[in-house]
Amino acid sequence: MNLLGALAKVGSLTMVSRILGFVRDTIIARTFGAGMATDAFFVAFKLPNLLRRVFAEGAFAQAFVPILAEYKETKSPEATQEFVRYVAGMLSFILVIVTAAGILAAPWVIYVSAPGFAETPDKFQLSVDLLRVTFPYILLISLSSFVGSILNSYHKFSIPAFTPTFLNVSFIVFALFFAPYFTPPVMALAWAVFVGGLLQLGFQLPFLAKLGFLKLPKLDLKDAAVRRVMKQMAPAILGVSVAQISLVINTIFASFLQSGSVSWMYYADRLMELPTGVLGVALGTILLPTLSKHAAGNNPQEFSGLLDWGLRLCMLLAMPAAVGLAVLSFPLVATLFMYKEFSLNDAVMTQHALIAYSFGLIGLIMIKVLAPGFYAKQNIKTPVKIAVFTLVCTQLMNLAFIGPLKHVGLALAIGLGACLNAGLLFFLLRKHDIYRPGAGWGAFLAKMVLALAVMGGGLWAAQTFLPFEWVNVGGIRKAAQLCVLIAVGGSLYFLALGLLGFRPRDFKRSVER
Repeated sequence: MNLLGALAKVGSLTMVSRILGFVRDTIIARTFGAGMATDAFFVAFKLPNLLRRVFAEGAFAQAFVPILAEYKETKSPEATQEFVRYVAGMLSFILVIVTAAGILAAPWVIYVSAPGFAETPDKFQLSVDLLRVTFPYILLISLSSFVGSILNSYHKFSIPAFTPTFLNVSFIVFALFFAPYFTPPVMALAWAVFVGGLLQLGFQLPFLAKLGFLKLPKLDLKDAAVRRVMKQMAPAILGVSVAQISLVINTIFASFLQSGSVSWMYYADRLMELPTGVLGVALGTILLPTLSKHAAGNNPQEFSGLLDWGLRLCMLLAMPAAVGLAVLSFPLVATLFMYKEFSLNDAVMTQHALIAYSFGLIGLIMIKVLAPGFYAKQNIKTPVKIAVFTLVCTQLMNLAFIGPLKHVGLALAIGLGACLNAGLLFFLLRKHDIYRPGAGWGAFLAKMVLALAVMGGGLWAAQTFLPFEWVNVGGIRKAAQLCVLIAVGGSLYFLALGLLGFRPRDFKRSVER
């Protein structure tokens, strides 16, 4: 299997989902703007989304995928299927309890996660009502992610990569056609989350059946394999929770700032999710099962070489994305969100948050490459320790930045914290001799910096000297202008790389299925 081809396929399908996500956010921004209702919804949606990352895409995947890879390498297909059934029973049991508890405790959950809302009773109650509708999403999307982990382990990367599209389609349909039938209208977005979760899970089940894994779960918490997964999950939950706790704390800080702050950070974060999803998630999706295979086969050279390949691709694609987000911050926000209820002030505030976030983009994506180096070896404690230390540093930066920079300081703290996390992961991978850098890194980085300077300078010049207008023009013109700038930036960057000797064949890498 060509890993570069698999990365391109997963990245392109993720790109489709992210583009639909921008369409969805554009529609939400035009329909609801940035105020009390959207603040309430984003808080209500963030909590089940946070738990989804903890239980499914985060801790569970880190604990489950390496052990599943070990079973594939050393056990019979029947034993592997039985292992999956027991794990499915354990996960379903935990998720049902968590979901029920979240619905019953919704007022306390909102009070803890956004205490500033308590000063506005209507805003607080709306958040509670929205949370009770969105919370079952944790059950649906976690089971969907569990199914996706199995498919990824069998190199069926395209199906899980396409699955998030259904949530965005659900948002678009509910916002456009059903919002007027709800009181308040923003409640339509909460039901879109619930329906989207159902669609995501249902779409993947036929593909799971083809692999022979669509069987009734078995619940036995004393099963040896299940206990191994749970033992690995305990530190993994702590590690992933640390990152998510940081986001919750940021929401708590933002809830005390002026109305709209939560929404400005949300829209800026959505723009950040394009490169982190297309590149970071795609790399992590491909690397974890492949690294786990090399770890189970005791092949340290291939293991290190795969990490090196991932880091070079990360640098090659994440750094221009960070520069592009910063230099094109206002054109991006104006084109995607600045319509009707979303004012010029909202656009400027979102732009400032996006610039702050962009400083941490390389760190966010590098974590997706470096952390699997530990998870694949079933070493979860080391990333957890790093995550806890990063959390403390991030909150200290929040306290230092929020006074002078408001919501921008919160975004900057998250970005710098991600870079610190990535740097510590890299240092310990090198210290433990898990990763040995390949030859030519010095020349590689020097050429990268030169290409980035050409791209950034060209984008600055284009915006300065070309007659672009972003405020008093229609969406079609703004989109056309943005496409021109993206084409200019991309052309300058890849042309510079080509002149400096970079070739796509240099980044090809294959692995046996």
